[in-house]
Amino acid sequence: MNDIVRVLIVDDSAYVRKSVRQMLARSPFLEVVGVARDGDEALEQVEALRPDVVTLDLHMPRSDGLDFLKRQMAKRPLPVVVLSTAGESDELAVRALEAGAVEVVQKPTALATEKVFEVADRLIATVKAVAAARVAPVARGPLPGAPPPAAAPKAKRADVLVVGVSTGGPQALKHLVPRFPADFPVPIAIVLHMPVGYTELFARSLAAVARVAVSEAREGDTFRPGAALVAPAGHHLTCARQRDGTVAARLSLHPLDTPHRPAVDVLFRSAAEVYGERTLGVVLTGMGSDGTQGAAWIKAQGGRVFTEAESSCVVYGMPRSVAEGGLSDRAVPLDQMAEAILEAL
Repeated sequence: MNDIVRVLIVDDSAYVRKSVRQMLARSPFLEVVGVARDGDEALEQVEALRPDVVTLDLHMPRSDGLDFLKRQMAKRPLPVVVLSTAGESDELAVRALEAGAVEVVQKPTALATEKVFEVADRLIATVKAVAAARVAPVARGPLPGAPPPAAAPKAKRADVLVVGVSTGGPQALKHLVPRFPADFPVPIAIVLHMPVGYTELFARSLAAVARVAVSEAREGDTFRPGAALVAPAGHHLTCARQRDGTVAARLSLHPLDTPHRPAVDVLFRSAAEVYGERTLGVVLTGMGSDGTQGAAWIKAQGGRVFTEAESSCVVYGMPRSVAEGGLSDRAVPLDQMAEAILEAL
């Protein structure tokens, strides 16, 4: 890939096209090579211009964003960043992620100046990170009819599984979680970086294909074997030991100084404090370094941390940070992660 990332903007709104162009122009490493007003035009522009990254609106006339995504991914996969407004197209955005889009970023609207800069910084960082993303020909998902791995041994070596994932996460979780058996022996807690408004829909979508019970976490939910709690966007997920010995979910806006809310670091640290050496942390594909400090807390308590191998990551950022910090006990390709986890429990 060249040093300059070439971007195609796909949106039927002239205002949004202009706003996105201005935002991306703030980086000398990004070049907008063209625009398209609907999915059909986008397919033509991708073929003619060969961009490194596409920013994609979902609601467009004639051929919408989801139609473009499905057709383009079948033809020639490339990194696609969905620009969406929470509440307006939540379900469509989740379907786009499942169809192969690598990230969802808030669409620029008539925002206050400081909010515009925040959205612009997020968009620039995302486009630069996904430019080198590995995008599969089809969205990664559970193999139809795939048998679950062998059940975990009765003598458990871990009492909780905590998972952190970001860019490429919906596809990775759709591939991993359905491979867990219904009698998965420990609770599962997941932090997935998504904009506010999308995690509940994604949790429902994941639950539809998983053998374990999957739901968006609510205050007071019990951590129990065979169930996975997905942290709600906008709130940190932690766990707290109750007087009766059970562990309950806690949701909070604090700490406020984390780059993400929810943060993998916050969940991992909490799990390490409650479960100690019987904590198993897994860091999957994603940009940035969230999870590294949390992995250090798990390791300090005697727990274990697995990272997704570079060969299967959409973006090898979070796992790389953990591995380079000397905190990964094992790097595992996504296709082998469920088996590795079950063997470790």
